[in-house]
Amino acid sequence: MPLSSLQFVTYAIADAMLAGPPEASAMVERMTRVLGEHADWMNGLARRVAKRFGSRWDSVESKELSKVVAENTGFVSAWRGENRPRVVRVLTRPPFQRPPPPWLPDAALPQLPTLGNLAAWLEIEPDELDWFADRWRVPAQSAATPLHHYSYKVVEKRDGRCRIVEVPKLRLRALQRKVLHGLLDRVPAHDAAHGFRRGRNTVTFAAPHAGKAVVIRFDLTDFFASVHEGRVYSTIRAFCYPLEVARALTALCTNRVPSGRLLARDVRDRIDWQERQRYRNRHLPQGAPTSPALANLCAFRLDIRLAGLARSLGATYTRYADDLAFSGGDDLARMAQRLEIRVAAIAIEEGFAVNLRKTRVMRRGARQHLAGVVVNSHPNLVRAEFDALKAVLTNCVRHRPSSQNREGHSEFRAHLAGRVAHAAMLNATRGAKLKRIFEQIEWGGV
Repeated sequence: MPLSSLQFVTYAIADAMLAGPPEASAMVERMTRVLGEHADWMNGLARRVAKRFGSRWDSVESKELSKVVAENTGFVSAWRGENRPRVVRVLTRPPFQRPPPPWLPDAALPQLPTLGNLAAWLEIEPDELDWFADRWRVPAQSAATPLHHYSYKVVEKRDGRCRIVEVPKLRLRALQRKVLHGLLDRVPAHDAAHGFRRGRNTVTFAAPHAGKAVVIRFDLTDFFASVHEGRVYSTIRAFCYPLEVARALTALCTNRVPSGRLLARDVRDRIDWQERQRYRNRHLPQGAPTSPALANLCAFRLDIRLAGLARSLGATYTRYADDLAFSGGDDLARMAQRLEIRVAAIAIEEGFAVNLRKTRVMRRGARQHLAGVVVNSHPNLVRAEFDALKAVLTNCVRHRPSSQNREGHSEFRAHLAGRVAHAAMLNATRGAKLKRIFEQIEWGGV
């Protein structure tokens, strides 16, 4: 772009004004340095900008201010004259981080105005930050090289298709945990979100729907992979981080699966074209510690709209990861089909997709269950789940725990203890029976 083009000049003037305090005289001095000479129109422009933007100077962007410059009568006259303003040097605003947005008044977010600050906060060197945040280093066709920050695990679905779990390698995983605990955990998700949140679980997700005439469950397709790089970047930018810092944080928390892995024999015929495209584009990787929290934050607008829809129908709405639940009285039961259409439309507009094959309309008189919790009258344990867990515990007593760890849990004792605690939380009587069996297990070296 020529140095004398209108857009270049207006942006340079805007940058000069933003490169220091919003006092009119200081702005005039900086504009004079950028254009090489003083002009009378600068005084009026500076006073106007100081009056209009001075109270929120830290949040003003160059683009916004350049429009004011381009519309200024004095500047327009000068531009149309024989001696057009010409940029002789460029001044830019020193790196800084804007204050948190009004909807995050109490969030103690880390101050990261520069990439150097981000690297120091992550306790790595700047060139290491470049390495982990480099989005283009790995060839798209390469399936497995030392340059990859992820390993890939294929998990089979019940229908014979598969899901790709993207597991960050040790060092990147440590950085992501720092981002999770030091930043993302300090930003609240929508109140309707119950997955991956401290103090919330499947029971709090299901409990609001107990004793309702109808419970309707929807499932979102490829929940994590549907959250693409642009949405993650927009979410982080909304926390008022500078552009380069937001880009680096986005790159640390997103991934693209190489085409070579997607075309491998164990995957190629078990995912459809849309799934393959989601994996090929940068997205939230299922397996990264930051993905659940970021998915909740990126789904904030979805939760707002679905909660509003539920209120308009006199219904209740909650979400646990990719499970959406609505419940209400007979009126909701009569309009279940229309609700399905509305929910699917809102999901599409917010970048998600409802798997209509998994939609369930559960009316009073049949078993109503959400995330393994029966909610017909009050939250309760599914009988089949109780029987299955009881059988596993009993076999652990009779045949030792190693014979029952068919899924290869590294901490099988903790895994079973968690399942028993979950059962006890839902049904104290059944939970007590399971605890008595659990306490009889001889763990030995397992």
